[in-house]
Parts: sequence; C-alpha cells; structure tokens
Amino acid sequence: MKHLKNFTLIAVSTLFLTACKKESKLFEDKANLATEELSGKSNSENDDEFEGGNKHVYTLGNQTAGNKVLEYTRNNNGTLTYNTAYTTGGTGTGGGLGNQGALIITQNDDEATLLAINAGSNSISSFKITGNGLQLKSTVSCGGMRPVSVTQHDDVVYVLNAGGSGNISGFTLDDHKLIAIANSSRPLSSVTAGAAQISFVNDGKAVAVTEKATNKIITYTINASGTPGIMHSITSSSPTPFGFAVGNNGNIFVSEAVGGAAGASKLSSYHIAGNGVITAANVPVGANQSAACWVVITNNGKYAYTTNTASNNISAFNINTQSGNINLHTAIAAVTGMGPIDAALNNNSKYLYILNSGSKSIGVYAVSNNGSLNAVQNVLGLPAGSTGMAAQ
Repeated sequence: MKHLKNFTLIAVSTLFLTACKKESKLFEDKANLATEELSGKSNSENDDEFEGGNKHVYTLGNQTAGNKVLEYTRNNNGTLTYNTAYTTGGTGTGGGLGNQGALIITQNDDEATLLAINAGSNSISSFKITGNGLQLKSTVSCGGMRPVSVTQHDDVVYVLNAGGSGNISGFTLDDHKLIAIANSSRPLSSVTAGAAQISFVNDGKAVAVTEKATNKIITYTINASGTPGIMHSITSSSPTPFGFAVGNNGNIFVSEAVGGAAGASKLSSYHIAGNGVITAANVPVGANQSAACWVVITNNGKYAYTTNTASNNISAFNINTQSGNINLHTAIAAVTGMGPIDAALNNNSKYLYILNSGSKSIGVYAVSNNGSLNAVQNVLGLPAGSTGMAAQ
C-alpha cells in the first residue's frame, strides 16, 4: 500500500509538472507570436543576436555650444539607462525645429550607421555603430541651410534643409562616411515651404517631403545615379502636413496638425506611384486631439501612432496594409509628458519611445500585440531643445 501511495504521488507530480511545462510553453509561444506579428518578421529575427548585440536609443541634444548624440542602453524590459554622449562636430539651435527625422539609423548588411543633423551649423554627421559605442566618421555641409530631416536607402542619403529658400540635397554613404552627390540639390515647392520631413519611398525610387506652410506634400523621383528627377506635388487633405511614416505598397501616413487647432488634428494616408505621382488614399481620420505632428508605424504595418503635442498624449490607428486605409484604434492610447514630439519604435516594435519636449524627458511604452500601449518608464534630464529619436 505504501508503494502504491508513493507511485500515485509521483504520477500526480509528473502530470502537474508536465501541465506546467505545457502552460509555460504555450505562454512562450504566444509571446513569440505577438513579437512576430508586431515586427512582421519570424521570431528568429527578433532576438538580441539578430540585433547584433546593440540595443540602444538615441536622441540629439541640439545644443548651441556643441551638438551631441545622447545614448541610452535599452534593457530587456524596454527601460532605458543613460550611457554617454557623443559630439557630432556641429552645433544645434537650442530650440524646436518643427521636424521629424533629425536622427536615423541605417542598416546595410551587418553594418549600421547613425545619421544626425546639425541645424545650427548647417551640417550633418555620420557615426559608425559598433559594439563599443559610436564612432564619428564624417561631418559635412548639408548643401543648404538649417537641416531638419535626413533619410537613407542603400548607399544614398538625402537631407531636407528648411532654412533660406529650402531644398533637398543628396549624398552617398561610403564606409559610414558622407560624400556629396554632384548636381543633387533641388528646390522645394516654395521658398516659404516650412519643410518638416523627408523620407525615401518605393524602395528608394523617390523621396517625399512634407511642407507645413504650403500645405503640400511633394515627391522627387531618384534616378540610378542618385540625383532627383521630376517633382510632383499634392495639396494635403488637411492643413499643416507634418511628420509621416512609410508603410507598404507605396503608402505613407501623414500627421496633419490643422494649424494646431484644438481637437482638429488628422491622420491621412497617401499613395505614391513608381513615377512619384502622389494621390490621397482615404478620408482623413481624426482622434479629437490637438497638434498631431509626429507619426510612427509598427514594422508589420498594422498600427500607427501619433504624438499629440498640445494634448500631451498618443493616439493609435489601425492600418489596412494593402489599401492603406486607416481607422481610429484608440483616441488616447497613452498619456505622455508635456509636449510629446519625436517617436521611435525599436527593431521588433515591442517598445515605443517618445521625446517629451516640454518635460525634457523620454517616455517608454510597451506595445501589445493588439496595438494598445502600456507605460513603462519616464526618463528625465534631457537638454532643452532636444530633437529626434532613433531606436535599435
């Protein structure tokens, strides 16, 4: 009888442990699936090994005494720990730039480069991203005045200059160094465009630019030599087109601030054809929030987030990845610090980082598989006028 009792206890314990292992495996599978769905990549591409061991978040101090890239280590739970600052070799303005894309990470094969604007000294800088930190490789003239945004595809880089008459100008990226492309500068649609952002679209076949003051979105085709071709433009669906994110199938998603009017901001989608022609894809969608100026989308293209600078919050939107149509997911997906501006998602879109200009902080949010947000951390101590966010 004693042996029978022991056998029974062992059997029950074995069943219990097996059930726990199955439940644990199920939880792990669900977590992996959530990551895969957000990133649009297989789980093997979402681990730290795929990220090359580099897990950092960067912002620009934009200081007049000397511009610096501020580096934060991104911990496994998404939280940030300040690491160090790297001088860019240029200067900032110490104030807001009305821009998106001041700082970007480029990835070619196993090589990663960080590009940064120096709006106070009319230059842009490039850093090699290594396992031991950033290495400044070049600081060159931006080809205009007051650079505000930069973009890259393969080895071609374009910068948007908002000062003076305003223009775009091209560079090649060779061994992490920037080299100006001859005859690559082109004007904007107006000398008073109020340029906000530039980004490559359609696998590098064109660049798109938002102009706040003219209420226009323009495109330039980019030919095989890296120089611009024909300009196309469209009047934005709502006034004050500002930041935008590039989605699938030639679609872009533009935050339209409507001059900062209370509760009037919109998110609109546009389609850019292979020849650069741009058309509105759907009716603008509002969240009854104010001054939606920055926008990011998850890597799988299903969710968009706008930072609403005057409402101090984030709105979430659903995206149809084929048509580009959008609808409101959550009007207030998360509350932020004061004056949220730039935003960035890490590689697998599990964490969203928000630069709060008013409270000089970075807000950290976990992104759920259904697109909802949960606050994780608020990091204080940024310089006044900080701009740009980039995350690995």
